[in-house]
Amino acid sequence: MAEYRLHCFRESGNAFKVAMMLDLCGADWEPVFVPFGTGLTRTPQWRAEVNPMGEAPVLEHGAERLSQSGVILDYLAGQTGRFGARDAAHGREIWRWILFDNHKFTSYYSMLRFQYGIQKTGETPVTEFLRGRVRAAWSVAEARLRECEFITGSEPTIADLSMAGYHYYDEATGIDRAAEFPAIERWAARIAALPGWRPPAVAMSQRGL
Repeated sequence: MAEYRLHCFRESGNAFKVAMMLDLCGADWEPVFVPFGTGLTRTPQWRAEVNPMGEAPVLEHGAERLSQSGVILDYLAGQTGRFGARDAAHGREIWRWILFDNHKFTSYYSMLRFQYGIQKTGETPVTEFLRGRVRAAWSVAEARLRECEFITGSEPTIADLSMAGYHYYDEATGIDRAAEFPAIERWAARIAALPGWRPPAVAMSQRGL
């Protein structure tokens, strides 16, 4: 059995955040398939045996069982010594961006992608609202990434991996990312150029997902 086991599915950018970290750290890990769209994570059995919050990803490491991608990334940074904080002030800056990501940068984009790109709802008042919120949140990161290569400076951290989780999927969202957010596009390419990086379909599918 691998040292780390990640309950995940390849459609999930939140799961990919963790898979990306494991790959970039060269960790010994294996995916545990969670069937997408079946409602498994919300069943009483899943909540009792895997995650009472009813969500994936979930990371197993020895006696530890962790959920919430930001918490998992922080744990892995401590375990591997990679992509973590230089000092306390840098740690607060990392968490400032992870919280921004969870509340705005990823959350609105993932909902827009699911409705418009996966469920194919077409344009609705909800997708119009979400797209506006995406553009507002991404504009903040775009301005930051015009100034530096990575979100907290010159080196990548778990804040970058958290924010980049949904950037490597190609479902339609009604946003031309390359045209509207070129600094974010360049940043995502820098992350994808890091040694060990693999796209979601490979990282979470190669071994049976």
